[in-house]
Amino acid sequence: MQFIDEAKIFVKSGDGGAGCVSFRREAHVPNGGPDGGNGGRGGSVIMESVAGLNTLIDFRYQQHFKASKGGHGKGANRHGSASDDTIIKVPVGTQVFLKDKETLLVDFTEVGQRIVVVKGGDGGLGNTHFKSSVNQAPRKSTQGWPGDSSELWLKLKLLSDIGLVGMPNAGKSTFLASVTRAKPKIADYPFTTLKPKLGVVCANEGEFVLADIPGLIEGAHLGHGLGHRFLKHVERCGIILHLIDADNNEALDNYFTIRSELEKYSSKLALKKEVIVLNKCDIVQEENKIEKLKKQLSKKTGNKDIFVISAVSKEGVPDLLSYLKNKVDEFHVLEEQEDESFIRAAQ
Repeated sequence: MQFIDEAKIFVKSGDGGAGCVSFRREAHVPNGGPDGGNGGRGGSVIMESVAGLNTLIDFRYQQHFKASKGGHGKGANRHGSASDDTIIKVPVGTQVFLKDKETLLVDFTEVGQRIVVVKGGDGGLGNTHFKSSVNQAPRKSTQGWPGDSSELWLKLKLLSDIGLVGMPNAGKSTFLASVTRAKPKIADYPFTTLKPKLGVVCANEGEFVLADIPGLIEGAHLGHGLGHRFLKHVERCGIILHLIDADNNEALDNYFTIRSELEKYSSKLALKKEVIVLNKCDIVQEENKIEKLKKQLSKKTGNKDIFVISAVSKEGVPDLLSYLKNKVDEFHVLEEQEDESFIRAAQ
C-alpha cells in the first residue's frame, strides 16, 4: 500500500428539509386548522479516528464528501426525516487543518475520537408552528437552513513508540526488516526509503511500534530532502533510536548533523529520550574503531545509552530490543501519570 501523509478534501453537510403548508381536511371537520410538519435536519459530516489505518491514500481517490439533505415536512403533522450523518474515517495521528493549512481543527491521537467538522442544516418550520390565537390559519412556512461547507487539509503524523532516525544508508530499513515483519525496500544506495514505514517489534513478551523515518540530511529542518515531511513523524515518537553507520569515517559528524536538524526543527525533539546504535559492526575492519567511536560519543553526548549491533547478522539485536521494550514501558507509565495529573488539575 502506498504511503500518503497529506491530503486535501472538501466537505459539505446536508441542507435542512423545507417545512410544509397544509391544513387538516376531514369529513365533518370543515375548519381543521394547520397541520404542516417541520422539515428534517440535514446530515452532518463527522470525522472519526480508527485503528488499522496508517496512510491517507483513500483520500487520493475521493476528495468530496457530501451529506444528504433532510426530508421535507408533510401534511398530518408529519415531520421530515433527519438525514444520516456522513462518517469519514482517518488514521490515528491525523491532524485536520482549515483551508489556510495553519488553523488546527482537531488532532486525532486516540482510537474512537470524533468531531463534527460541518453541521447539518436545521429543518424548516411547517405552518403548524406559526399557529396562534390571532392567526389560526397561517399559510407560512420556512425553507430548511443550508448546510455548511469547508475545504480541509489532512496531515498524518505517524504514532509510534520509537522513531528510527539516521543518515541515508545507515541501515535503518535493514534493521526494521530484521526485527519486524515489515518489508521495506533495501538496497546499497542512499535514499532507498522515500516514505516512512511502520513495524511491530515483539520483545519481552510484549510489543512496541517502530517507525523507520527516511534518511535525513543537513538542512532537513528547512525542508531540504523533503525534511519537513519526514521530521514531522519523529515528533510523535516516544523515544528516538539513532542509527549510525559504524563503518563510515564521518560517523561522529553524521551523528551531530542529525541531532542539529532535530533540535532546529523542534525543541521538543531535543528533549526526547535517545538511544544511540552503532550498526554494521560485522563489516568494520579497523581494530578498535568501534570502541573509539563509543568513547567519543559517550564523552560528547553526556553518557547516553550506546549499543553496538549488526542488523544483518542480528549480533547485539536481542539485547537492544529487550532494553527498548523496558524504556517504552517506562515512557508509557510516565504518560499515564501525566494524563492523571492533568485530569486532577482540570477538576
